[in-house]
Amino acid sequence: MSLWMRFPLRLGDGQRRAFMFGLRDAIAPLIAVGTWGFVTGIAMVKSGLTESMATLMTVMVYAGSAQLTALPLIESAAPLWLIFAAGFVVNIRFIIFGAALQPYFRHLSWPRRFALGILTSDIAFVLFMARYSGGNRVGTTQQLWYFLGIVLPGWLVWNMFSLIGVYMGALVPASWSLDFAAILALLAIIIPLVKTRPMVMCLLAAGVVAWAGQILPLRLGLAAAVVAGVVAGVISERLTLRERGKA
Repeated sequence: MSLWMRFPLRLGDGQRRAFMFGLRDAIAPLIAVGTWGFVTGIAMVKSGLTESMATLMTVMVYAGSAQLTALPLIESAAPLWLIFAAGFVVNIRFIIFGAALQPYFRHLSWPRRFALGILTSDIAFVLFMARYSGGNRVGTTQQLWYFLGIVLPGWLVWNMFSLIGVYMGALVPASWSLDFAAILALLAIIIPLVKTRPMVMCLLAAGVVAWAGQILPLRLGLAAAVVAGVVAGVISERLTLRERGKA
């Protein structure tokens, strides 16, 4: 049986509603996802990859930060182990994402969790945790279909716009600075989600460490920023809960 067929295709009213809620919340972030995918597609071709190689990388990797990290190394003919190591370091944050999502999906079989792991993105994690973190119930069917309502359109939009960038990126003038536009689009989505003190501390810590870590090789500053943000958020949340308990 195919991995995809392990998810039921006939949805009840609650499942369909949860999926549509996820799709609704993902609409605005999909603008940033599409822009970032388009920029990544252009970058792959301009780095020297053929269109077929860039297409294969887009479909198989599905990780913009890892792809952009690997491209300079591929262009300079770096050893294969170094390319994989750099990609692993940049994407190490997904280990943290997976650990945070595990309570919600641990009741699923490992093939289902494997499929969700492949589809998980930064935006999906942020939106899901903003909606369900701190709740009393975990592992519900509605949570699964809400998550699918985010990750499935995200995967489709990323690959579609990345392929557009691969095959039509040469038509885009270099003066458009689309990479900066993609960053602005991501910020416009993330900033409105920062509503609590733990999230503010998480953002500040990650930003400071990312800025200071620019001098580190293999984009280790990004991995350090993720760890710093998570630690700052956890500590701030515990202090907040302790203050509420004393009040």
